[in-house]
Amino acid sequence: MTMGVLTRRSLTLFAAVGGWRTVAEAVVSKAVFLIAHLLTGRVLLSALVAVGAVAVFAIVRACTDRKYWQAGAGLMIVGVSASLAGGTGQAVDFYLVSVSLPAVAGTVFLVSMLVRWPIIGGLVEGLRGERSGWRRDRARLRRYQACTAVFLAKFGLSVTVMVPLYLAGRVTALGIAATVLGTPATGLCAYACWRILRTEASPREAGPAVTVPGHG
Repeated sequence: MTMGVLTRRSLTLFAAVGGWRTVAEAVVSKAVFLIAHLLTGRVLLSALVAVGAVAVFAIVRACTDRKYWQAGAGLMIVGVSASLAGGTGQAVDFYLVSVSLPAVAGTVFLVSMLVRWPIIGGLVEGLRGERSGWRRDRARLRRYQACTAVFLAKFGLSVTVMVPLYLAGRVTALGIAATVLGTPATGLCAYACWRILRTEASPREAGPAVTVPGHG
């Protein structure tokens, strides 16, 4: 399978999980809560404003695209964050999910590398339709280890930056960090992985005269 075909399948998978609307929801929920809290200083109100903003996205998506589960998933995540913050009265708890997930994901990614079954390899080769044969190809395994390490570094950075901010109760700094180190940083990691796989692809994988679409 060429990198062009793999890229098209990746874009199809990206669209299947909600595409750019999912990205927007993830960014908006964090940013809107922070802005509302800075303006009002009221935790519960700010949480409700964030839920309302994501609800608008969810309603538009459900009405236009009929993608109900993507709309519901985004609303559920911000709902959990709002419940945590509203229940404790602490604004930093709105970002508790954003603080916790990188620690969990980082552990999973690290274990996958240690057992030489890198998660990125499983995802990419799943798109290719191959189960486990790729693990016997040292070149491919090395590339997938490198790609998984890129995400592991991102998770490590997220934990290193956000945990101290959460423990110190620094809402503004935590909100900014959670927004930047969330979806935008994940997008950069995905692009870095695409570059690794594209640059180091073997002739057998890349095929002759492959034209890779400009969308990363």
